[in-house]
Amino acid sequence: MRPAANQSVASIDKGTQQSAALVEQSAAAAESLQQQAAGLLDVISQFKTARARAGFA
Repeated sequence: MRPAANQSVASIDKGTQQSAALVEQSAAAAESLQQQAAGLLDVISQFKTARARAGFA
């Protein structure tokens, strides 16, 4: 390949690798948020149960 073509391919490859890394980071962040949301739902459900037992349903 020509030097310019080599540079273009290298640039595209670098962009692809960066995009893949961002996708992995986004997936990890989404998993973390899902776990945090599940924990929050557990806390909220306990609060509602305590209120219901106190007669504030």
